[in-house]
Amino acid sequence: MRIVDMKTSDVINAVASDAPAPGGGSVAALAGSIGVALTMMVNGFTLSKPGFEESHDVILDGIAKGSELKDRFVDMMNRDTEVFDLLIDAYALPKETEAQKAVRRGAVQGALHNCTEIPLVMMRICYESIDLLDTLIGRTNPNLVSDLGIAAYMLKAAMESAWLNVLINIASLKDKEYAQDSYDSGKRMLEHAIPIVDSCCERAQRLIEEKISL
Repeated sequence: MRIVDMKTSDVINAVASDAPAPGGGSVAALAGSIGVALTMMVNGFTLSKPGFEESHDVILDGIAKGSELKDRFVDMMNRDTEVFDLLIDAYALPKETEAQKAVRRGAVQGALHNCTEIPLVMMRICYESIDLLDTLIGRTNPNLVSDLGIAAYMLKAAMESAWLNVLINIASLKDKEYAQDSYDSGKRMLEHAIPIVDSCCERAQRLIEEKISL
């Protein structure tokens, strides 16, 4: 059964089991999808309330873009488990003869290539999601700014978690050119997105603290 078709409790129990998948990659994608979903909720709620006419177009664009990003995150939840299963299958190939060892090495390296590409794609989705979130704080219903802050924390967790998966996989790659390209690409995305999402978290917290009178 695909992860997205499972009940929440079943997903949690599957992650908690001794099976290696679903693992961190799927959890990271789930965190990202929830972050985007929260962003969409804030947009939808704001759109139905008076007083936000100036932000109307931005909010509509945010809902449309958020829907696309959410679906891409959900796809990553499944694909991460699929490519990891292929890696496990590759490691299980026979290695008694030199010919078998060569086939196994090729299968393992091909699977590791795919296991690197999936979190890189996830980082790109996080990158776009964080850029979207950055346009919305201060322009949506202030009563839901905590939800945007939580969305920011979820997206940050997804981004940094995906980066860890890139790193763990390129450590085993024999194709050093691809490994270097993957490292450089992920590092650029991380260096762009993390300062922005940290700013989103800080702005959300500041807006909340301004409401407090002690």
